[in-house]
Amino acid sequence: MDKYSFNRVFLVVMDSVGIGEAPDAKAFDDEGADTLGHIGEEMNGLKLPNLDLLGLSHIKEYRGGSKPEKALGFYGKMAEASVGKDTMTGHWEIMGLHIDQPFRTFPNGFPVELLRELETRTGRKIIGNKPASGTEILDELGEEHVNSGAIIVYTSADSVLQIAAHEEVVPIEELYDICKVARELTLDEKYMVGRVIARPFLGSSGAWKRTTNRHDYALKPFSRTVMNELKDSGFDSIAIGKISDIYDGEGITKSLRTTSNMDGMDKLNESLEMDFTGLSFLNLVDFDAVFGHRRDPLGYGKALEEFDVRLEEVFERLQENDLLIITADHGNDPTFKGTDHTREYVPLLVYSKKMVGGKSIGIRKTFADVGATIAENFGVTLPKHGTSFLAELNK
Repeated sequence: MDKYSFNRVFLVVMDSVGIGEAPDAKAFDDEGADTLGHIGEEMNGLKLPNLDLLGLSHIKEYRGGSKPEKALGFYGKMAEASVGKDTMTGHWEIMGLHIDQPFRTFPNGFPVELLRELETRTGRKIIGNKPASGTEILDELGEEHVNSGAIIVYTSADSVLQIAAHEEVVPIEELYDICKVARELTLDEKYMVGRVIARPFLGSSGAWKRTTNRHDYALKPFSRTVMNELKDSGFDSIAIGKISDIYDGEGITKSLRTTSNMDGMDKLNESLEMDFTGLSFLNLVDFDAVFGHRRDPLGYGKALEEFDVRLEEVFERLQENDLLIITADHGNDPTFKGTDHTREYVPLLVYSKKMVGGKSIGIRKTFADVGATIAENFGVTLPKHGTSFLAELNK
């Protein structure tokens, strides 16, 4: 008999795939948000047979959904307990933390004194300083940046300070150094910026293209996460995509960077072929960054269908003692007002070849239930928040 219920846990976060307004949506001005439901309507039907097989259509009816009589997986939905709906808050909660002070956002741009200090420390003038999408800001200011050498600073609905620069104007290492200075400055409590992001690009006016040399400089989690407990207990904790950035490298034994959702699935398949004991943790960022924030429901729907097809490869590679968990970190309804994240329930789909699924694991009160389940499985210190559902999988 194995020492652990599962030797390997594969955790996939479909970034921003919410499934309907959370109980406290009104407090976030998000009443009526429904990422999956509205995408299904815009697509005139979504085809997600593998997610449905795991139980998605049992927890959320959506246009085009196929509801098998009995799901293969265990299924439920989770509400976010923390005060916030940003990427870091959602991910930190998944790994057992509770955030009661939201990270600051800057809908009117950053304070003048912050940018002046950044200019002084880096020797680069700043242009921009407003909320914008990454493509729009390049169309507006890319040529001025190339001609002047001034860096483009902008933000979004998230707690982020983003710095865009052409790689042939500002060498990539210089851009990274600028971001490190910005990270140091924004650690001050009066700013409390969740992430500083380097956004390098290439090309010329009318044909700008962001490169894969993006780098995030996040705050360190304020307390130990389940990944810290895994690493310190000798287990593997593999981060795929922007997971390492979100946790600032904390509790991670190996990091695999990705360039897209499909590259993320390639890297997930790589980890499925690895010999390890512990966690493989993937974030699929395109749903949020490429389609949600840009309010592209058709592109979002197509990306969901592409992901669903790739799950067949995952099913084939899963071993008897593996556990697959698929969830999300917030919503980002591409049909909703503005370009902000939306406060929604997220799906919880859990599957193992050795267990008989087709069962509901209910409505979870916090994302931290995922972290608690992983911690209990490997016998490490349980997080202060969250209730494990491991026993419900063993019934």
